[in-house]
Amino acid sequence: MTTRDFTANVISATKVVPDGNFKTSKASGVWDINEALDLIKGGNWPNAANLSPDTFVDGLFSIDLIVGATGTARTINNGIDLSTKKGFVWGVSRSAADNRRLSNTVRGASETLDTGNTYAEFDNAGVQGATQFNSNGFVSGMTDSYYNNEDIVYWTFREQPKFFDLVQFSGTGSAQNISHSLGSVPGMIWVKRVDSTGDWAVYHRGFDSSAPEDYIAFLNKTDAIADNNQYWNDTAPTSSVFTVGTNSAVNASGGTYIAFIFAHNNDDGGFGEPGDQDIIKCGSFSTDSSGNATVNLGFEPQWLMVKATNQSYNWEIYDQMRGFGVNGHKILIANSGNAEGSNTTAGNTQPTSTGFSIGGNYWGANVNLIYMAIRRGGMQTPTAATDVFAIDTGTGDHNASFPIDFTITKRRVSGASTYVMTRLTGDKYLATNSTSVEGSFNFDNLFDDMTGVDFTGGSGWYDTSDTIGWMWKRARGFCDVVTYTGSGSAQNVTHNLGAVPEMMWFKRRDIAANWTVYHKSIGNDKALTLNDDKSHLLSVGYFNSTTPTSSVFSVGENHSLTNNNTNKYICYLFTSLSGVSKVGGYTGTGNDLTIDCGFSSGAKFVLIKREDRIGGSYGSNGDWYVYDSDRGIVSGNDPFLILNDTDDEVTNTDYIDPHNSGFTVTSSAPDALNASGGSYIFYAIAT
Repeated sequence: MTTRDFTANVISATKVVPDGNFKTSKASGVWDINEALDLIKGGNWPNAANLSPDTFVDGLFSIDLIVGATGTARTINNGIDLSTKKGFVWGVSRSAADNRRLSNTVRGASETLDTGNTYAEFDNAGVQGATQFNSNGFVSGMTDSYYNNEDIVYWTFREQPKFFDLVQFSGTGSAQNISHSLGSVPGMIWVKRVDSTGDWAVYHRGFDSSAPEDYIAFLNKTDAIADNNQYWNDTAPTSSVFTVGTNSAVNASGGTYIAFIFAHNNDDGGFGEPGDQDIIKCGSFSTDSSGNATVNLGFEPQWLMVKATNQSYNWEIYDQMRGFGVNGHKILIANSGNAEGSNTTAGNTQPTSTGFSIGGNYWGANVNLIYMAIRRGGMQTPTAATDVFAIDTGTGDHNASFPIDFTITKRRVSGASTYVMTRLTGDKYLATNSTSVEGSFNFDNLFDDMTGVDFTGGSGWYDTSDTIGWMWKRARGFCDVVTYTGSGSAQNVTHNLGAVPEMMWFKRRDIAANWTVYHKSIGNDKALTLNDDKSHLLSVGYFNSTTPTSSVFSVGENHSLTNNNTNKYICYLFTSLSGVSKVGGYTGTGNDLTIDCGFSSGAKFVLIKREDRIGGSYGSNGDWYVYDSDRGIVSGNDPFLILNDTDDEVTNTDYIDPHNSGFTVTSSAPDALNASGGSYIFYAIAT
């Protein structure tokens, strides 16, 4: 359903999205004339591939991890334009005590600042700051031998209305207004004098509920906030200007200053799909008498800066590339040159699907804190399976062309379990063939990698040539991962799939329990068990007899496998995406049966399970079969593995054949795959 209002070269439009709700399809609600013509010709809506990088957080912010090498400058291609757009790169050493190098496009790549000190800007040659700004990233220096094998993280921010702006100005010694182009009221501002020493002056909307402009904090210090009108002249910033007072740190006569201006999206960001999403929040909260707090951002953060305001505390920074998850977090400090620290206690500071939570009395009781949070990526619907799914076979680490969010890994020999490991849970694992609680191989840095997973240091892990890894990246309309705590009462759990989940895998992490599977083909009142070969369970309340939506799924009252009070759960969500993935079902014929997934070059990954009750009786009638094209989906024999057992790989059967539209189940397949009248579910990913 589309409504069109034609006026001089523009068109207003709304559409029905999969969950049946009307939403504006673009931030402005207005399409240009070329998009309008597309609509007229066939009702085709501009897809994510045609939207500007400005629409998505991935084009405006990036976290990049590298390891330094002596005498080697490093080119970081993160897709962010820093040659025609303003922005900054913040390079911080993780493995050694060092400066916090911040290079910006206004002052040029030859100069850098240090957030942990009062220094004036200084020469960036040979260190870890950016030495060149490119149209798709930057070049880092690190030619000094000091950086050999040093772990570095880079945070890149690019200008965009309602996200970030960068402004240079000259001091006058008298209070003055400074114009900016943020297009909204700033949530946070840093001001630094670049031609002389001086503190990093910070304004934050969370300093005070009524007049935050009356207060000051410093990015290079641990001090609590102080009431002082010399910095912001007790004048609130607006969507076009901010005010600096008479203090030399922000406005000495003849001084040169740069201001880093961050937005606060208050349900008005205008980003992502369908153009109504927030990507940055600046706010405040307080811990309770037990030191706990929950903050609702409306999104899952990938980067978080937190500072206590009523007492002396560091400016702590966490991010998901470095291990900001539910089983602990790694800490870097903006105001100090310390190497990265770790807190491995689960629940202390952790992301949720809607924000973050504080537990374990981490910050203390009744502490007031401010934060800046940036939304996790994956807001853009992928158009190619290769951007979000990869397979690696062989020895050692598993490699992909992107940072992965979870992997299913298995040795292809008898007795080997199938392990699921997830960025949100760090170095922990679950086994699809087992009811066991979450375990740990004690990997050094399992997901601390831009292109795969690193099994270094894993106790009990294997480094053999018979290992396979199937790897997923979370993305809108493709897959998602959610961790949550059971309530004992029926509850809705928010997810970020951006589409209706068609298959979900649930596992309790802290107590031994079966895996529970929801699949659209069998409905919301039935369930399967991933760790066995049984047919579906009848009239179960695991999913509260409620079909999931594009924003939430439901779990029933006190169901041990999905919602026991205070227990910890994880859920993996999958759905169909045109040309990329397909979740579906089929009825067996006993003859060759082609399953059309809407693909053009066949399937790279296929999962099949028989789910029906034979003769109405519950029993064992179908394993969870996995095929993939890396091991062979061919016209001859096709190797398969079973998720629910520890059997070795079977290589001498021809149960599946390739087909451009998806795959074919052959007439030689057993009843577990193709019995006449049998009912089957499947999940396939395109090549």
